[in-house]
Amino acid sequence: MKSAPEYRSNSLLAAMPEGTLQRWAPHLVAVDMPLGMVVYEPGATLEHVYFPINALVSLLHVLEDGDMAEIAIVGRDGMVGVSLFMGGGSTSSRGVVQGAGRVLRLPTQALLDEFERAGPAMHLLLRYTQALIAQMTQTAVCNRHHTIDQQLCRWLLLSLDRLGGSNLVMTQELIANMLGVRREGVTVAAARLQRAGLIRYSRGNITVLDRAALEHCSCECYATVKREYERLLPSRVTA
Repeated sequence: MKSAPEYRSNSLLAAMPEGTLQRWAPHLVAVDMPLGMVVYEPGATLEHVYFPINALVSLLHVLEDGDMAEIAIVGRDGMVGVSLFMGGGSTSSRGVVQGAGRVLRLPTQALLDEFERAGPAMHLLLRYTQALIAQMTQTAVCNRHHTIDQQLCRWLLLSLDRLGGSNLVMTQELIANMLGVRREGVTVAAARLQRAGLIRYSRGNITVLDRAALEHCSCECYATVKREYERLLPSRVTA
């Protein structure tokens, strides 16, 4: 098995029953993922699922004209590849690494074998999927009804929760692509947050200086997603 500090750095893995972790141990492989790496394309058959340790993966919906928008963020909170055990085998979204780092990779068959045991691990994976769907739903509502400033605050908070710490490496152009808005709008919103003393932004490096104020400036969407994750995902499931 991977060292306890490594697999416990992913909340979903850390919550798995000990028996599940023992069965997965021979198959878990640590992989470094660079910024911009495409984890999977729409319609592709998944050969592995991924549990980020300190990487950030964006799930994107891509339109025919090439425009895209982020529908969810996955980091140390969960897993990339839920469509595998939902029965579809593939998904209409694209997975792209937006924060370079390490993940633990697991072959799909190992996950399916555990899921088909219909035990505690299956129920945990289904609860995680419900939390992920809640994030997708709230993202859609936020992008439709809230200001760019509020969307940016929500996105920063969700991203940092999934990375840990208070620093994020991300260009304004990339953030604009994630939110599905114009870069100029992100530039203006980031400048306002910086003038207010909430963040420091320089050459793609974002540091949150006042998290409480950032949460206050965000819409209710961040708190809604956070509550749902906390409600659905326990710290450890017993076998």
